[in-house]
Amino acid sequence: MQTAPQTTDELYEALRENDRRPYGRTRTVTAEELAETAELFGEPVPLIHALLELQEAYTYGSEPRKSPVVFARLLNLFDEQPGVFDDRLRHQLFWRFKWVANALRSLPEVPLASLRQWQTEMRDRYEKAGLELQPYYGQAYQLAAHVGEDTALAYELWAGRTRSRLSDCEACETCERALYHLAAGDDERALRAWEPVLAGKESCQEEPARSVSYALLPLVRAGRTDEVRRLHLAGYRGCRRNPSMAGEIGRHLEFCALTGNEARGLELLAENRTLFDEVDSPLSLLDLLTGVEVLLARVEALGHGELPTAGFPGRSWTVASLRAEVRRRADDLAARFDARNGTTAHTDRRRTRLDRTPLLESLELTLRPRTLADVAPATAPAAPEPAEALPESPAELIKRARELDEQGHPDAHACWARLRTLTTDPDYVHPDDPEAGAPARLRADLLEEEATLAERKDAHADAAALYEEAAGLYEDAELAGHAVIARASAVLAGAQAVPPRAEAGDAERAVPEGAGAEGADPQARTAAQVADPQARTAAQVAVFTEAHAELVRLHEQAPGIAPYLQARLLRLRVSAHGLRLQASGDSEHVAPVLAEAELLFDFATRHGLTGQIAAARLLRATTHAMAGDLPTALAEADGLVEVLRTDGPAWHLPRALSLRGKIQLGLGDAEAAYASLSEGVRLAAEWPAESVDTPTLHGELAQACMGLGRTDEALRHLTRSAELELRAGARFDAFCTYSNAAQLSLDLGRIDDCIALLDSLLLEPDVVDGELDDRLVAQLRLTRARALRTGDDLKAATAEFVALAAESAGWDDDPGSHAMIAAETAILLGEAGEFTKAREVVDQALAAHARDPRYEQVSNALRELARLRAQQHGPEGLTDARAFLDDAGRVADAARTVGFKAHGRSLDTALAYEHGRINAYAGAYDEALAALDKALGLLGEPGEDPHLAAEWAECVRLAGVVEGVYLERTAPALARIEAATDRLTSLGHSEEAESLTGLAERLRDGE
Repeated sequence: MQTAPQTTDELYEALRENDRRPYGRTRTVTAEELAETAELFGEPVPLIHALLELQEAYTYGSEPRKSPVVFARLLNLFDEQPGVFDDRLRHQLFWRFKWVANALRSLPEVPLASLRQWQTEMRDRYEKAGLELQPYYGQAYQLAAHVGEDTALAYELWAGRTRSRLSDCEACETCERALYHLAAGDDERALRAWEPVLAGKESCQEEPARSVSYALLPLVRAGRTDEVRRLHLAGYRGCRRNPSMAGEIGRHLEFCALTGNEARGLELLAENRTLFDEVDSPLSLLDLLTGVEVLLARVEALGHGELPTAGFPGRSWTVASLRAEVRRRADDLAARFDARNGTTAHTDRRRTRLDRTPLLESLELTLRPRTLADVAPATAPAAPEPAEALPESPAELIKRARELDEQGHPDAHACWARLRTLTTDPDYVHPDDPEAGAPARLRADLLEEEATLAERKDAHADAAALYEEAAGLYEDAELAGHAVIARASAVLAGAQAVPPRAEAGDAERAVPEGAGAEGADPQARTAAQVADPQARTAAQVAVFTEAHAELVRLHEQAPGIAPYLQARLLRLRVSAHGLRLQASGDSEHVAPVLAEAELLFDFATRHGLTGQIAAARLLRATTHAMAGDLPTALAEADGLVEVLRTDGPAWHLPRALSLRGKIQLGLGDAEAAYASLSEGVRLAAEWPAESVDTPTLHGELAQACMGLGRTDEALRHLTRSAELELRAGARFDAFCTYSNAAQLSLDLGRIDDCIALLDSLLLEPDVVDGELDDRLVAQLRLTRARALRTGDDLKAATAEFVALAAESAGWDDDPGSHAMIAAETAILLGEAGEFTKAREVVDQALAAHARDPRYEQVSNALRELARLRAQQHGPEGLTDARAFLDDAGRVADAARTVGFKAHGRSLDTALAYEHGRINAYAGAYDEALAALDKALGLLGEPGEDPHLAAEWAECVRLAGVVEGVYLERTAPALARIEAATDRLTSLGHSEEAESLTGLAERLRDGE
């Protein structure tokens, strides 16, 4: 709290503001400060409000030792001055007797006699106040269940009574009834009882999250796996990181352990690591620790006891060491409760949970199913697995590697990887074998392989340096042909290396699919966006032209080298021209690529180099596709696929099918593309993933699935592509792909899937440590915030948007994205009624918009804020609403000046309609009707466009309501509506006409 309230009005405002905060240490500390401040005013009512807020913070912040102390102060105030407690405060006081009972029950140091004494106090107070006793009997039943006594009579005394105003909410009571049946071993009856809560028909602050956590295992036992998956995702989100719901989190961890989702369980444990220190309720901690132990025991049983895991603060933990510590602490807590209660109930319940065996071998819960191997500490990527066993002898291994490398066979990579391991061993002795050659040659071979791998990761500058080093070693070994190839490879890699940029100081960033253009999500501007695009393109073209000339020179100076090396030189020449075409998009650059490809094809055909024949045809097909000649490209790709099927080499087939699938997608034939890409994915499984680019195949297959409406399958391929990229170390690409998957799941309305996927990604170590691209992380968070908003979690969505708006304010290289984020944030603040903050944030959006326009987003935000202000405050909000629209008018004027066209209705039309709507909300009906008539004039005739017709009909409808209902001009209103109905009907817009027909009937009835 920055400044203590100076008046009671300021105190009440501070209490309201604190009430909007999530439960936790910040809210609790603020509540403590406000309670101290309230005492200084010397007035009982402000103090009562402050103490009520403080007790709530303790209760839901999992600090049960402090809650009864605060309540004792409230009870003393009530006894001393009952008259200052109005009906609402009195209701709050008697309601919280139950909170104190729950708090005392959770503390093993409180004697059982004291618990019963408090229940007697509650009963006496209720009877004296003339209140029904059903809540008291509810507490008596819960104490009996806690202690482990026979609950049958206590249950009937509670459940058989009529509910009262002070009874727990229906959702909470439903949960207690279900738990009674669950304790009796009746899963079916428990699930029947839970139905209204699990279906979302009954809810409260703790429900349905509490019920869901208990219902997970019964649902699995009942075989309702689709339902349990959905409930786990939504239910976990309702309790994550919440100290007062630590037990619920423990049950989610247990559920993960028993359904083959141990890796997800460890991930959720890491997300909730602060609870080890934050949970002050021994009973909640016991519940949490037991769930944690179930998970850790399962992980250890699977042989992963040495995995690092999150645990108690102050030291590092492995699964095994944390399990031992958790067991010690949980056993002690259970023993303390049993000693207090005089039973063995808590030890017995704990043993029952720990003795459970897995219910399912595997249950896919999220779009990112992971195994324990996936969450192991990062290591160097595993060496590719060859199709055949590798030779044991170093001499034979060197020979095999060179033979396979000459063919371009993917298994060469496995040989080189094995040789790299052998040669780094201090005891390695190079074979004394003429075919193995000198050690310098092997070092050159390994450097060349390392350069190839660097190129695959787009580390072109590193690759160029490695190729140059290899060339020098080849020259030392008097292998001129190999030296020429290495130098040529260095030339092309160097040409592709990102040049220094004076225009942009930040590192160049890739842009995920969907970014760019008006409305794009935040991604860093590349130099191509910052600098003059034409100048950049010209520079790239010049670089690749020079590179090609150098390659030709190197080729001319290397006569007599082996045919397979000459073919590689020719292939590099084709690539140089292909890269130039890719950079320029100039049709004049097509013919040189095809000419070089023809040289390669002819040479490879004469010398029987099947791999290079396939490469030449692949390059030809790619060039035709780049030139826009898709039918020719498809014919070339079809021919290549047939040749590869019959003559090989087989490892080129997945790549050829990938290209054919992309071309078929370009031609709009999603069915054919799906067939090609599916076959490509199937065949790619026979080869090392990096040699056939399996992630790309899955990504392209996802596009084909989308074209066929197979959205679930598309999501699976997208996430599979991302996971393969992650395993290959391409983390940026993987997160971009995951970002697309999250956006797709949001677009499909799979909100829980979207949020769960993003939560998982945002817990990755390089995200947490700030190592991943900050704009990409912002994109993930933005999608998550939008998903939270779509899922009606407005508090969490607003908090995330506010944080993103603050961070993006510092994006000097991308003010447009800040404008967009700030605009969305302002709307959420307006929906929450925080218009002062909304005004500040939308002003930031306007300032950023002035530097990098986002006409539509900013205009939409201003109009929506105007609507919300007028709707929530009526005439009193009209001035502020009109101020928002004045700003929107200036945005529309600027957009009109530059010729900007909105994606939907024009900004001017939308503005006129909004003027009509806010004036109607505020009771300024003549102004409203004039604005709506203006909007209709701007819209023009509805025509055949259904979207325009719907908008036109809505404008007529609102004008009819204003004119006929509020201005009581029934006749002209009816004439307006009937004419519009006839017009819409004649154009075939029957649905839109029906909406007006109903209004006309109501107006006639009013006459």
